[in-house]
Amino acid sequence: MSQDTQSTDAELRSKSRHRASHIVIAESRRLGDHSIHIVNVSAHGFMIDGNPGYERGERVELRLPVIGRIEALVTWTVEQRVGLQFERVLRLPDFLALLDMIGPKTR
Repeated sequence: MSQDTQSTDAELRSKSRHRASHIVIAESRRLGDHSIHIVNVSAHGFMIDGNPGYERGERVELRLPVIGRIEALVTWTVEQRVGLQFERVLRLPDFLALLDMIGPKTR
């Protein structure tokens, strides 16, 4: 396959992200419980705005609609934005149901 037809990791990530707007309680060992605002989500992870103090490499546990309890790893932080990767990839039917519940309302 030629270089021109291959997608970069960044391109694949941007295509798989879905806008969201959902506040959930997340728990880390270091910081305890905090409300976080999920602003986009994929089957692999999510991004929040308003960093409560998470650092790269930190583990966070949260409870999502449809999915239930799931752990995520902080993979990056930039100013007040934080990217987290789920401990496992979400199954497609569960992910689609989650999107219905946490996606931005279009009404």
